[in-house]
Amino acid sequence: MDIKITYLPGDGIGPEVGGVAIDALTKIAERFDHSLSVQTHDFGGASIDKHGVPLTDEALSSCDDTGAVLLGAIGGPKWANDAIRPEQGLLKLRRELGTFANLRPVKTHPLAAQHAPLKQDILDNVDIMVVRELTGGIYFGEKTRTSTTASDLCVYTREEIERIIRMAASMAQHRRKKLTSVDKANVLETSRLWRDVTTQIMRDEFPDIEVEHLYIDAAAMHLLSRPRDFDVIVTENMFGDILTDEASMLAGSLGLLPSASLSDDGPAIYEPIHGSAPDIAGQNKANPMGMCLSAAMLLRHSYGLVEEANYLEEKIYALLEDGIFTADLKGKATLGDVHQALMKML
Repeated sequence: MDIKITYLPGDGIGPEVGGVAIDALTKIAERFDHSLSVQTHDFGGASIDKHGVPLTDEALSSCDDTGAVLLGAIGGPKWANDAIRPEQGLLKLRRELGTFANLRPVKTHPLAAQHAPLKQDILDNVDIMVVRELTGGIYFGEKTRTSTTASDLCVYTREEIERIIRMAASMAQHRRKKLTSVDKANVLETSRLWRDVTTQIMRDEFPDIEVEHLYIDAAAMHLLSRPRDFDVIVTENMFGDILTDEASMLAGSLGLLPSASLSDDGPAIYEPIHGSAPDIAGQNKANPMGMCLSAAMLLRHSYGLVEEANYLEEKIYALLEDGIFTADLKGKATLGDVHQALMKML
């Protein structure tokens, strides 16, 4: 198979962890007799510095033309107060590719869980899929700001809610048949619409799925007190952003969590959920496992290469079995150590 991807290294530790993932994909392609084509473009702050914009037309065209996008983290204090910011490029990329569904799996590995800040018995057998609506809500609403006031408009349409709920419910059918919808329906009109639409779709189209509705504040609490009870969580853009960062405490580190952002029929975006971590950039300290697990999701979701994805995931988790823990997991392994060990396994 021809595997064609656009690689956007990004900022901070993005190029460091991305390089490991690209090498892993190269090894997978060799082992399973595929061809791998990688187009690399500047993105985020690096693109602003070189081209004046966080996402060039050339980079966007490449993303449109290839089957998948592998994305490193972006941003940093250097651009935080500028009129043109790296995050604007990410929002544009999501909007232009129509990647409305962000999948963030949270599965606790027993060895990594030893380094999580929660009691071990709470973390046994945690396996959650968070489905986050990605192209609507407050992040994409109209924004205003003066010297004394600011506003961010949160808007959701019935169609936007229906498509994300259907995707999440379809995933729940192939898991433990439980869907938790998270909103703030006691306060927000967008959440009231979200709950009404969810209730109707689940009743009419997915009667075999157990449905639970939680307010965002309660969901945040229960995610840490009873994580085993969750199967598929579906929620809107900002709530999903917050909950999945919180869920990293279940896995032991942000550095272990991948994500996939899917569209109806176009290219998908794959990236770890951690940030650019400029404080450790260039120091050989970053954990590349989340980025490599994102590459495994790329193989599975964009190319249907399930065997190859499983193989890569098995080798990544084997690193933990061998005691290769980076600093975020209270270990002494460097990024280079992980890179070398993973290449040897592959």
